[in-house]
Amino acid sequence: MYALIDCNNFFVSCERVFNPALNNRPVVVLSNNDGCVISRSNEAKALGIKMGVPFFQIKELVKQYNVGVYSTNFTLYGDMSDRVMNTLSNLVPDMEVYSVDEAFLHLHGIEDVTSYSRHIVRTVTKNTGISVSIGVAPTKTLGKIANHFAKKYKAYNNVCIIDSEEKRIKALQKTPIGDVWGIGRRHTKMLEYHGVKTAYDLTQKTRSWVRGKMTVIGERTWLELQGIPCIEKDELSAKKQQICTSRSFGQPITEYNNLLESIASLASLSVAKLRKQKTVTKAVYIFVQTDRFDEDVYKPSKVVPLSFYTSDTAEIIGYCRQALDSIYLPNLEYKRAGVVLIDIIPEEYALRDFFDEKDRDKLQRLNRTLDEINKKNGRDTVKLAVQGNGYSKNIRQEHLSKRYTTNLNDIIEIRI
Repeated sequence: MYALIDCNNFFVSCERVFNPALNNRPVVVLSNNDGCVISRSNEAKALGIKMGVPFFQIKELVKQYNVGVYSTNFTLYGDMSDRVMNTLSNLVPDMEVYSVDEAFLHLHGIEDVTSYSRHIVRTVTKNTGISVSIGVAPTKTLGKIANHFAKKYKAYNNVCIIDSEEKRIKALQKTPIGDVWGIGRRHTKMLEYHGVKTAYDLTQKTRSWVRGKMTVIGERTWLELQGIPCIEKDELSAKKQQICTSRSFGQPITEYNNLLESIASLASLSVAKLRKQKTVTKAVYIFVQTDRFDEDVYKPSKVVPLSFYTSDTAEIIGYCRQALDSIYLPNLEYKRAGVVLIDIIPEEYALRDFFDEKDRDKLQRLNRTLDEINKKNGRDTVKLAVQGNGYSKNIRQEHLSKRYTTNLNDIIEIRI
């Protein structure tokens, strides 16, 4: 059996852990630059606040119902995610982290799955303060469906288990086809045209029909819905073939040095992701953009091939600087920038080049040490001087909470 564990309204839950006054109160978390809603409490959902709605459109609603509003605090959320995943790793023999707030657990060999699932929910909540829901089923796709019911219906008490044919069919009949994991908008529209309204309807189609309409990917989903597991562990943890980090700026950037700081910070984030998945790159692509609503919008880009495969932050930032020098124009107001790492391969496949004068092993150890320091103490605790304050000073974060778990200056104070 597989279990999908999902943190309930994760970003909101992180804020509530350190501010209990937010419990039972509508709360929303906003995207970069406080642009739109990306996380909502159940109370906020009940007010009709939609996911992705621009913040300016709900300001009157926020004022009327005293909605708690927070800017994204990725340092806090990332650390809380690590705490949840570390707790889970001690409770199950094997697990696959799927996202910052989701993981698949392998419950093979556990006799009383129901009791143990409830134990997992209680332990995670006790250790971290984060409320979680679990969906258990013979396949990961069915586990996703079970998790949806665990979150939606209070009677399940955060645990829903599909362990019989009767439960499987009932769950599929109640699941709209567009809510099935792995079925996107294009396939949803096509399937609905052919009368497939629910997940159950899809299972009634023949395997050959599904493969003909949706290729082998759709066939795999069809099999999973039938209760036949076919999504392997390596598929969920597949290494990214390119890594992109981009940001819009709350305030336009007009000075070259400020833009360079932002590019360097974005590059640093991208390279940290590169090292996390144990890969290296041999090409960097950067882009900048002025206001996209201007008639004469300027949005140049530049690809720089590297001399050798690398995951060294300083080296890659140096190439990004070369690229920026070739596309930067003075006296413009830049509103967005991004860094993309391409030509990525696993680090063990990167052959040593006779003409490479750098000690790659030493650089790798140095960078991994920096990663550990920043993971433990918070992003950019140690960074290159060229990053300055990076893009952070150009991002609007008017509702930012403290970094309670990673910064001693932000530790909670209790006055008695």
